[in-house]
Amino acid sequence: MAQTDKPNVDEFRDIILQVADEKGIDPAIIAAIISRESRGGTQLLEDGSGRYDENGFGLMQVDQDSGPVGGPRSIEHIRQATDILIEKIKGIQNNFPDWTPEQQLKGGIAAYNIGVKQVWTYENMDEGTTGDDYANDVVARAQWYKQNGY
Repeated sequence: MAQTDKPNVDEFRDIILQVADEKGIDPAIIAAIISRESRGGTQLLEDGSGRYDENGFGLMQVDQDSGPVGGPRSIEHIRQATDILIEKIKGIQNNFPDWTPEQQLKGGIAAYNIGVKQVWTYENMDEGTTGDDYANDVVARAQWYKQNGY
């Protein structure tokens, strides 16, 4: 999927790299979430909501309850979504201080989808995520994006 989505994700490459630099996060993670959440924007309705989840908004599908910022394809949106991701990673770091940084990152990715309180163990962190594979899928996509320009 990451390879299929790359031409669409590449439209936002400069923004992704800028936000990643500002926030101190791997741009491949942002690219992977954009790929997973909206297939690089191809699965957004005209109003920016998700084709399959109208509660999500924008490339990174920020929950409407979070009060989305900016347009669905804007740098403001990607900044907000990345801040939410960082908040989730910090929540996992607090809850699981004995996990390795890589495990905490993966847990934060799962929490981006289902919330920090829903991540119970490393082995089963994807249980309850979209498709029961969200973190594994995003990490796999991120590895691919890392090897392909991000």
